[in-house]
Amino acid sequence: MVRGLRASLGLVKSQLSQKVVVSIFLSLVAIEFVVFIPSYFQRRADKLRELEAVSEEVLLTLKANVMQDMLSTELLASAQANLSPDTIILGAALYDERGQRLDSFGEAPVLMSPAGGLDDIQRLLTVNGTRYDVAWPSRQFQERYVLVIRHDATSVKRYMVQYSFGIFCIVILISAFLTLITMILLGRMVIYPLLLLRDDLCHAAKVVDQPDLAEFKSLNHTWRGELGEVIRAFAAMFGQISQEVQERQQAEAALRSEQEKTEALLQNVLPVAIANRLKNDLSNRTAIASRFENVTILFADIVGFTKLAAHTAPTDLVCQLNDIFSVFDTLAERHGLEKIKTIGDAYMVVGGVPAPMANHAEAVMAMAIDMQRAVKRHPFKLRIGINTGPVVAGVIGKKKFSYDLWGDTVNVASRMESHGVVDRIQVSADTHTLLKDKFHFEDRGCIDVKGRGRMHTYLWMPLPLEALSPVASGRAPMLKNVLWGSGEAADQSPSL
Repeated sequence: MVRGLRASLGLVKSQLSQKVVVSIFLSLVAIEFVVFIPSYFQRRADKLRELEAVSEEVLLTLKANVMQDMLSTELLASAQANLSPDTIILGAALYDERGQRLDSFGEAPVLMSPAGGLDDIQRLLTVNGTRYDVAWPSRQFQERYVLVIRHDATSVKRYMVQYSFGIFCIVILISAFLTLITMILLGRMVIYPLLLLRDDLCHAAKVVDQPDLAEFKSLNHTWRGELGEVIRAFAAMFGQISQEVQERQQAEAALRSEQEKTEALLQNVLPVAIANRLKNDLSNRTAIASRFENVTILFADIVGFTKLAAHTAPTDLVCQLNDIFSVFDTLAERHGLEKIKTIGDAYMVVGGVPAPMANHAEAVMAMAIDMQRAVKRHPFKLRIGINTGPVVAGVIGKKKFSYDLWGDTVNVASRMESHGVVDRIQVSADTHTLLKDKFHFEDRGCIDVKGRGRMHTYLWMPLPLEALSPVASGRAPMLKNVLWGSGEAADQSPSL
């Protein structure tokens, strides 16, 4: 019952159903009115003939008087005297064969006799439909007279109004009944399946990528004919589209996964900012280069690693080197520094590139100290050199990209490492100027540097543990921020 009401409500709301109902109803009304219009005029003619039957009494009286050679001036008076008080005859006029009026009584008829007389009966209904004139031909009166009688047609008009209203009601009822029957059949066979198909199309758009959730109501019925073919074609089309959508989603997911891997790999090779810039500008391939006026560069070399490589299996050698450099990578990330590259057993890192950094020298020095402490857990020693100054940084290569630094600052930092002391951190005079108030250094004096001559250098000296106390030194709070000392801070140093 509820389902039937919902279906009926759906039919009423359907625009197609509304158009069909209106079209069928108006068509039936037009057809029935065309059929009933002739019967209307026939019925009115019959009612008017009934009026004529009443006037035949006057006609018979007049004919009898004419046969008795009654004077023309007395004919109508004699006929009028025989009329009943409630007669429908309102008046009459008598004409001779030439069309001259001889006598009349009551309302004068509009219809008049022509000059040549009449051969047949003539009839005239007034415009308002309340008066009906009938002219009787002269053959009814021995070819001597023409009689025109006026009738009261009000009753006929009233009857025809009632008859018209009855016809109108019958037409509406028949049209409504036939429309309802047609609508029920059409709704069951066409409209209702179309509404189900419409709802299924809306539902299909939502679950096209989840075919397991697709529940199509139009497929729960057995539809015949072209409509059934359309519904079955829809189901087949949905299956194909759903499969294609799923395949496309799988391809997009695989593509996104590969893209994420590619981006992650690119960001592992290059700094994040440079990788994003390179990705956005890959089509133009404009040069990516910038000048930085103040950065700090660190070079570190594993002492004795080349000799170790001569009698160590390649796999073990690479694993050990990977372990050490992985710890260094973690330290660089912790201190906000950028690893540039590894050259054999050498490691290069910079502070202040590609994003400017206010405390680049402190961060690089803190990492160098952490590197020294981390490598002590391994049978290796480091030689570290640090220098500060301007550099040019950019990306080189078209296939295998590399982010590198150029300038005299880089060369000096490399010399600080190569001319350094094993298990010590050597810094240039420029770096010492930035760090002398925060770290304790030993003045090494001037040393000969290849390609640069004599340069003033300094070696970092770790303070005794008691110097970390604020009482022992006014610099202790700053030291605790940059050094990995013993105790809780030391425990946070990466382990090999």
